[in-house]
Amino acid sequence: MTRAFVFPGQGAQTIGMGKALAEAYPAAQAVFDEVDEALGEKLSSLIWEGDIADLTLTQNAQPALMTTSMAAMRALEAEGVSVTDAAFVAGHSLGEYSALAAAGALSVADTARLLRTRGQAMQSAVPVGEGAMAAILGLDLEAVRAVAEQAAQGEVCQAANDNDPTQVVVSGSKAAVERAAEIAKEKGAKRAVMLPVSAPFHCALMQPAADVMADALAAVEIKAPVVPLVANVRAEAVSDPDLIRQLLVEQVTGSVRWRESVQYMAAQGVTETWEIGAGKALSGMIRKIDRAIAGKAVGTPDDVQNVVQAES
Repeated sequence: MTRAFVFPGQGAQTIGMGKALAEAYPAAQAVFDEVDEALGEKLSSLIWEGDIADLTLTQNAQPALMTTSMAAMRALEAEGVSVTDAAFVAGHSLGEYSALAAAGALSVADTARLLRTRGQAMQSAVPVGEGAMAAILGLDLEAVRAVAEQAAQGEVCQAANDNDPTQVVVSGSKAAVERAAEIAKEKGAKRAVMLPVSAPFHCALMQPAADVMADALAAVEIKAPVVPLVANVRAEAVSDPDLIRQLLVEQVTGSVRWRESVQYMAAQGVTETWEIGAGKALSGMIRKIDRAIAGKAVGTPDDVQNVVQAES
């Protein structure tokens, strides 16, 4: 069985995530401590006892989800499971950073600081209320691209996340995205849902954030990952540190090609994915992309025990 480790993106955050892992595994607790120290604040307190509205702020959600993923990874390692037991790592948007940390390309402390910077930069790139995102359900990528083009009318409107065969997210100027939602329904979409996000991620409006990340990424060491990364913007495996740095910058304004990334891994023989961290959203998407791939969520001590016992 060929396995990939996948790491969730924004939207998976919940208050209390990772707490049971930290209580059960000293190595998981150490991740939360390391991130608190790297950021100079008790992010762990916000994650475990804070307000969901505060946790959902992009600048908090991004490092928080990475921390939870890395805590789950350290718990697995404590039970004898290594990242090298996977053929690939991949992550959805910010999850790509978690994947790189898991594969040893980035230190946890650097990853936390990068994601705090990324979250702040993405939040401030577009004034609140001027951008929007909408999930188009029931149209494929090419159909949604045509909808976005028709809706743009001189404004920005792009297919931002190609999540699975039934869901493509558009991002851009608020009025253009609202037009896209209406046009999509006219074109036969089952639903078009405006998303509760604070900024229009993965579109050209994020260029100021991409510029910030280019500087931030230039200042950190990126090593070759011990397991190849299936990159969001390429939907293929990469291992070269300079290319990874470049793709992380491109990712800010580029599309998350998740459907194609899963298809790429399937074509390379992947038959099982472990979703490392909070939630099960990626596992749901993967099931819609390729039913032959078995998905497991690994976000609690019980999950860790279950996958370890299945191995033995």
